Amino acid sequence: MNGAYHATPASNVTTAPPIMQSLGIAPTDAKASREFVLSRSDFQIRLGTTADGQRSRVSMLIQRMYAWRGLLTHAPSRLDDRPNQLTLIASRGTTMFGTLTLSLDSPEGLCADELYADEIAAARQRGARVCELTRLAIDPAFNSKEVLGSIFHLAYIFGRLVHGMSDLFIEVNPRHVGFYTRMLGFRVAGEERICPRVEAPAVLLHLPLDYVDEQISHHASLTGSGERNLYTYFFSAAEQQGLLRRLQSDPAVLEI
Repeated sequence: MNGAYHATPASNVTTAPPIMQSLGIAPTDAKASREFVLSRSDFQIRLGTTADGQRSRVSMLIQRMYAWRGLLTHAPSRLDDRPNQLTLIASRGTTMFGTLTLSLDSPEGLCADELYADEIAAARQRGARVCELTRLAIDPAFNSKEVLGSIFHLAYIFGRLVHGMSDLFIEVNPRHVGFYTRMLGFRVAGEERICPRVEAPAVLLHLPLDYVDEQISHHASLTGSGERNLYTYFFSAAEQQGLLRRLQSDPAVLEI
């Protein structure tokens, strides 16, 4: 289960450089292929690895943010080497402050199947290729709409454009439903239930990814336009295409 630790966007965020110039990674660099870096003026996002040190730091961040919300942390803080899973990490300099995990459907199912098996099975039965977001944890001291927009857009690129997923699910605390529906267009797909992993209420939300296609086309990179959704903080079409080309050339990403 996840919560949105959102804050007012920083006023001093400058225009980001073109994505392909901001990567700072040679396409032939094998190590870089699993540590893909997106550089903005005041934060970076990279792919997580299975390195013990990095895994421990991500787990500690999740544990700290969940505890701050009064949730149990032993289960959500554990990072398993599950198949079809990719973790994004946001940092500023050497300070890791945010993380989000995208899981693609597999024979093991999704985490949300534990509480909402019937709802997700119904999507599969109508031909949906489902994925989910889990373990969203962002330190509010570093949070902004630019950070949220970037990390959600990267998850969309991985799930929708690289792996062809059609439907996204997420379990959230009921108090965060308004944020996800208002800012990203999620809709409630499963009634409130108690999540045993954190012993707190959860609600299942659903987002058709063709809706995200449309929102990116209409709103991406239009900050200051007066639109009150997170899509205005997504990358421009040119930036998205640059990222997609980079990711499609990375065998490690294509294998998740």
